[in-house]
Amino acid sequence: MEIERKFTIKQLPDNLESYPFHHIEQGYLNESPVVRIRKEDNEYYLTYKGKGMLAREETNLSLNHDAYYHLRDKVDGRIISKKRYLIPLTNPVFQEEKGLSAPPADYALTIELDVFDPPFAPLIMAEVEFGSREAAEAFIPPSWFDKDVTYCQEYHNSYMALRT
Repeated sequence: MEIERKFTIKQLPDNLESYPFHHIEQGYLNESPVVRIRKEDNEYYLTYKGKGMLAREETNLSLNHDAYYHLRDKVDGRIISKKRYLIPLTNPVFQEEKGLSAPPADYALTIELDVFDPPFAPLIMAEVEFGSREAAEAFIPPSWFDKDVTYCQEYHNSYMALRT
């Protein structure tokens, strides 16, 4: 189960290039359910995603180079290319009234900051994955995040790739 929230951002974090990153290319073979192929650096995947915005089933299968490029020729719409930075978020903040116990002092999340290449540039989005729906709903984003677009279909990669 993938449980994640998506945000636009107000500004890039300091020292962005100091964080680890991946080069990602992905395309979509189907929208409902979502069937995606992805090249992440030198690894290849076929992904199935069920229905949902905040939480949904996700299954990844490994592909090899040849299988990826064979399927890449069959994708619908545009290929999405982006650089994904992995930014640690130590001591994340959660709303107390949501009934969650305080996380341990060493608790951390990872912000996946996607900097899109043309034709989607200058779009930059941040995603944060959670272990539970309750944690996702109680999460208070960092100050450099802007609009919560988790429930905005137009910010989902499959939607962007299949529409102009």
